[in-house]
Amino acid sequence: MLLIPCPYCGARDETEFSYGHEAHIARPENPDALSDAEFANYLFMRKNPKGVHYERWMHARGCRRWFNVARHTVSHRILAVYKMGEPPPSDLGAGSAQP
Repeated sequence: MLLIPCPYCGARDETEFSYGHEAHIARPENPDALSDAEFANYLFMRKNPKGVHYERWMHARGCRRWFNVARHTVSHRILAVYKMGEPPPSDLGAGSAQP
């Protein structure tokens, strides 16, 4: 079980949260101009790293706010939590996959 530190409410059990998938996905500026293959790539293709991964989470049973989490996918250790709109931390060490 993960203990996720909500940047607004403090540390809570993971059962209070909803996973929102990979963070920092840039929405296409003109989706109508994309081919079907390019749009499918935007919708479905995501990173699946062995190491640091940047994710979106929502405190569904708390403040209901979205935020970002940098989590190591092997150990499930949460390395950083930061609010939406803030840049990801740059001090997570060598080998971390920046978005």
